[in-house]
Amino acid sequence: MFRFLPLLLLILHFSHFTNGKNTITSYSTNHLVYTSCTKASYPKICIRTLSSYSTIKTPKDLAKASLNVSISRSNKASKFLKNLKVKSKREKGTLVDCIEQIGDSIHELRESLFELKHLHKGIGFRFQMSNLETWISASLTNDDTCLDGFKEIDGKVRYDVKRRISNVAKVTSNALYLINLLGGFRI
Repeated sequence: MFRFLPLLLLILHFSHFTNGKNTITSYSTNHLVYTSCTKASYPKICIRTLSSYSTIKTPKDLAKASLNVSISRSNKASKFLKNLKVKSKREKGTLVDCIEQIGDSIHELRESLFELKHLHKGIGFRFQMSNLETWISASLTNDDTCLDGFKEIDGKVRYDVKRRISNVAKVTSNALYLINLLGGFRI
């Protein structure tokens, strides 16, 4: 009886992963997400935000999904900032600057996504990778600059802005990591 247990477990294991295409795709997507995200700056956030994407088949798909997450979070943060009510002129000035910086950040992330969609092997690969890294790094700098403006502002406004923008910076940092991984794959 116990001689056949390993064989039975092996058959059950493979039947689980071969009983339908969606199971295999889901497994390989989650495996790619998990193995790629484990060394990201914020691995738990990386895994949580990307594991629901069923269209991820390649490292390039994963990088595109990470940029889409970053753009989405940036758009939500921008909307939040535009609806934020502040009391003083100082807060208003800081908020206006931050909204502009996040707008610039969104533009850079969109440029990155466009470049990534057209990334190809060959002579221009290094140049395209350099553009991607530059734009995403600039986006992170804009996030940091926005946060720096709120250092001198106390209270709930500062806390709320810091929470939103820090979240954007974390997913963007993960996107930069995943983009950098592409350099090793040479698409």
